[in-house]
Amino acid sequence: MPSSDQSTEVDALADNLDLFYEPEGFYAAEKAPTSATHWLRSGERVTVRLVGHNPLWGHLLWNAGRTVADYLEEHADETVQGKDVLELGAGAGLPSLVCSIKGARKVVVTDYPDADLIENLKQNISSSTFQENTPNIHAVGYLWGNPTEVITSYLDDPSAGFDLLILADLLFNHSEHLKLLSTVTQTLKKSPEARALVFFTPYRPWLLEKDLFFFELAESSNFTVTKILEKYMDKVMFEEDPGVIS
Repeated sequence: MPSSDQSTEVDALADNLDLFYEPEGFYAAEKAPTSATHWLRSGERVTVRLVGHNPLWGHLLWNAGRTVADYLEEHADETVQGKDVLELGAGAGLPSLVCSIKGARKVVVTDYPDADLIENLKQNISSSTFQENTPNIHAVGYLWGNPTEVITSYLDDPSAGFDLLILADLLFNHSEHLKLLSTVTQTLKKSPEARALVFFTPYRPWLLEKDLFFFELAESSNFTVTKILEKYMDKVMFEEDPGVIS
């Protein structure tokens, strides 16, 4: 049995012990935001801010985002001008910014309703050097498959739907294909001229069939699927990714 002196010493130690104390540097420092630059065909520069880090990959400017931005600029006359545009899973929102710059009537740019992601989208809109050309672009959080009123409320006629949908590098989310297609079905205008541009990069080529399964689902839902572009990138996006190791 401990003596009274020993008990007093233990009590004193316990009083001074902070069970929740976290020494400096215990947690990794939060990564600072970065930026990425995209060059328009006109030679003008669009710079977007990227969140420092995000488990939903919003801290990257994906290859498909750049590629679809180029496509939209090149085909702006028939695809963008005077159109109502919706982007899903937008990240930094580069394609939406290009649509707004190139004369879209309304642009709604969305991503997962994470405060940092949506605030970053809003900052990219407000800080755009083309701000005088982007008065009709709105950023909002949205979960795929959910009711779409939060999106369609920005339209002059919410029941009409969007002329153009943009999906850039979203197909790697295989478990979310049905939800994504549900949102496409709910928001795309019921018109032969309406389009959903689905650009993707097979970052995991061994899972390409699962990526492509989205298009099978779309066809089974009475969408017409047409391949319009294939581009080989100058370099891989994740240079340190060894791929499948057997």
